[in-house]
Amino acid sequence: MIAHPDSASQREVMILARAARLPGTLALPAQPRGLVLFAHGSGSSRLSPRNTAVAHQLRAAGLGTLLFDLLTETESADRGNVFNIDLLAQRLLAGTEWVRRQPEAASLNLGYFGASTGAAAALKAAAALTVEIGAVVSRGGRPDLAGDALPRVRAPTLLLVGSRDPIVLDLNQAALARLTCPARLVVVPGASHLFEEPGTLEEAGRLAAAWLVRHLAPQPAVGSAQ
Repeated sequence: MIAHPDSASQREVMILARAARLPGTLALPAQPRGLVLFAHGSGSSRLSPRNTAVAHQLRAAGLGTLLFDLLTETESADRGNVFNIDLLAQRLLAGTEWVRRQPEAASLNLGYFGASTGAAAALKAAAALTVEIGAVVSRGGRPDLAGDALPRVRAPTLLLVGSRDPIVLDLNQAALARLTCPARLVVVPGASHLFEEPGTLEEAGRLAAAWLVRHLAPQPAVGSAQ
């Protein structure tokens, strides 16, 4: 691994999902408190500047991150694949299985961070791995697209929506009603769908980091020295 500007070490990786080769970047602080896999939204990639910015905040909070492409370049050219939530969830599961085979990450508690359609993929994947996934965060997501998987999600889930994104807010409220896991919907004031307004993405990152650390970081043993 090489040193990263935010003090995490990082390496470029290649995740195999059947015939697909999916490039990504794994970054880990010196003593990670957990590891978060990112599921980007439609038309985006592992290089998404918004997810990259949030990943930086998570690493500052002591969490490792894995950003990787859910589709190959050829697959991304087909808009049907971009909105194929089942396929995206399968790729996220492939990334999860890959992480579990990495010595430096195998013992870490795992979480998902999904944006836009990636949030639906994250929830579908979490529903399939109720024991393994410790928390899910959705930013400007479409959790409604997870459909019948929503009631099966057991990982504590945080839904972040901008106050200037009323249609997606309505969809998130409907999805929240279907979740049976510990779940919370937080409206970020002044944010539109892409959280482009000054300070709004940083606030989403702060909320995400707090949620993920709370649910992923190992807790001190009862009776341990304070």
